[in-house]
Amino acid sequence: MTMELPAPEHVALGEEDVRRIVREEVQRAFSKDPASRRAAIIASKGTLDWAYPPLILATAAAAAGMQTAVFFTFYGLNIIHKDAARKLKVDPVGNPAMPMPVPMPDLVTAMPGMVSLASKMMKSRFAKHNVASIATLLDSARELDVRLIGCQMTIDVFGYSHDDFIDGVEFGGAAAFMSTARRSHVTIFV
Repeated sequence: MTMELPAPEHVALGEEDVRRIVREEVQRAFSKDPASRRAAIIASKGTLDWAYPPLILATAAAAAGMQTAVFFTFYGLNIIHKDAARKLKVDPVGNPAMPMPVPMPDLVTAMPGMVSLASKMMKSRFAKHNVASIATLLDSARELDVRLIGCQMTIDVFGYSHDDFIDGVEFGGAAAFMSTARRSHVTIFV
């Protein structure tokens, strides 16, 4: 004997209904898995274009209520360096996919002055689209209690001191950060 089930009713959901359902799903996930409230991000690149992803992801995670930590290693230390405005540049030779106003051969992009031009162009594009500056993103990260962790081994190798970095940076090794990363639901390498 087979039993027929009633056809599902199709009810149109409003925006508030969808938001409520998403909130409930997120709360259920958080209650089941405390690690889902943690994010660990590794920032290893030290150019202007590569400074944005870890900071945007970190501030978004923290704004969503996640305990967030960013580990800055190797050239990623440029992002939290006090002299970041000078250190964070864009090199068009190192970024062949970078959109240029007109197509340019690699030889032209390697000419002196192109790094400054490309950096200025990238900053202009970000400003035109109201993208926060790196300094603003770092301020937001600190306000949201994102842990900014400088890799002590890399600091030693590059000859930096703790005074070379912005306020609010912690210092630690890879093993200490791995302890944070292993307890995180989201771990990202940039």
